[in-house]
Amino acid sequence: MADKTGAGKRRSPDTNPSPVAEQLPVVKSPASPGKAKSKIARKAAARPQSNPTDALPITPQSARPDRSQLAARKMLRRLVQGESPPTQAMNLVERLAGSPYANPTIQVGGPDVGARRTLDFALSLAETMFRYGAGALEVETSIIAVTAAFGLDNIEVDITNQSVVLNYSAKDQTPTTVLRVVRSWTNNYAGLTRVHQLVTDVVDGGVDRSEAIRRLDEITHRPKPFPRWMVTAAFGVFAAAIVAFIGGGPLGSLISFASCIGVDLLSRQLGRWRVPEFFATATSAALVTLAAVLLWSLNVPIAPALVVVGGILLLLPTGRLVSATQDAINGFPVTAAGRFLSAFLVFAGIVSGIAVALVLGNLLGVPELDVTSSVGSLYPLPVVAVLIFIAVAMICIAEQTDMALVVPTSLIGTAGFLLYSLVVNLGVGYRLAPAIAAVLIGMLARVVALRMGAPQLVVAVPAVMFLYPGLTIFRSMYDLTIETDVTGAGAIGLFNALTIILAIAGGVVLGDNLARPFTKKLSSNERRRNRRR
Repeated sequence: MADKTGAGKRRSPDTNPSPVAEQLPVVKSPASPGKAKSKIARKAAARPQSNPTDALPITPQSARPDRSQLAARKMLRRLVQGESPPTQAMNLVERLAGSPYANPTIQVGGPDVGARRTLDFALSLAETMFRYGAGALEVETSIIAVTAAFGLDNIEVDITNQSVVLNYSAKDQTPTTVLRVVRSWTNNYAGLTRVHQLVTDVVDGGVDRSEAIRRLDEITHRPKPFPRWMVTAAFGVFAAAIVAFIGGGPLGSLISFASCIGVDLLSRQLGRWRVPEFFATATSAALVTLAAVLLWSLNVPIAPALVVVGGILLLLPTGRLVSATQDAINGFPVTAAGRFLSAFLVFAGIVSGIAVALVLGNLLGVPELDVTSSVGSLYPLPVVAVLIFIAVAMICIAEQTDMALVVPTSLIGTAGFLLYSLVVNLGVGYRLAPAIAAVLIGMLARVVALRMGAPQLVVAVPAVMFLYPGLTIFRSMYDLTIETDVTGAGAIGLFNALTIILAIAGGVVLGDNLARPFTKKLSSNERRRNRRR
């Protein structure tokens, strides 16, 4: 109801509880321009005008607001309200923070008419990296880096254990979704290093899309750095060095060398026959164990448990375990679950093969083995350090690492061994000592990898191989299958071995993350040096 301007026609307190409301200015209709202003209008004109769109009563200037609970209200607001809207989308390029591809150089301005070619290139890049053993985070950052560099800023990436999905939905355009499934794996760390260098060159702005496609095709068709016969010999030399490292004599190292070469030849043949990985691994583990057990039955002066260790370490899915741990920590639970399941199946194949060989040897009348005695290495510390250097170098060859990385990786493994020996002498437990050494290896691997233009995984995985508890695995399986009166001890030993394996993988990932704050400038310096070239 409109308010009459007469002073004697004010509202009662029952209908107008706010004494300030009646002091608001009244705007007259343009239909009565000749009427005089009321007393209330003249009083309101003497005060500063309020916002006419504000329907709430204003507070008079003479009244001071109550600030007694202002601080409490601000604190409560901070607790219940975030700094940004909870539904605000995260910029995908921010995923590159902390990676070697941060702040990519954008080569295309505006909408990219060749978006489909960029998506196909990104899928091929991701497939190649997965086949060569890269982790999900590295694959994701590489995809984001190359698509951002080629002008696609509306990309969504979804990575699972075996598939990569890319969705490109530019504004006012039909979305495009592409999918690639990875169905095979191979050992090619040199190829993974070249892919890493290709992504770095794309991010630096020195390679266009056509050149990047050509280089990726060249990487996938390029021969591996080491021939197959050298890889087979490297398996044998690694096993011989590991046997000498854990306490075996020259004869034990020689037998392990020959048996592991046989295992590699057998695994290659089983692969040609398309035998599933579980059965191929179980067969290889059974062959190594059975050879050692039969030689022991012929009174050959060897320690069967030590001879088997080299083969067990070769069969362990070290790279897969490290990648799975990285994926689990970095927020890829589906990919991590798939890789962990695959790694545990391989581990189960090793355990099954050892059990079958031990039971078969027992049926053939092989005398009881002594798997509890371990006197440590028979050689002094400098010689053992050289053995570790040789063993890591052989694993680099077996994993087809780039030649320039073989010596640095071997030195990092030797440094990890020296720290391992130090903490063991200080009384650190057998579970924690390998994890501490793995942390150091992970940190040094990141520094060296950035310096050499390679992923951290390429350096870290070969360097930690000697830490894995192959001897504990064999002893536990012997207790479970032969020594039935100590079955509980065998189960506990197998659990401890699995715990140590996961601790080593977690230590590598922890070392990588601890070194990141100290390698930001190193990464930028390397990229700046590449631009000058």
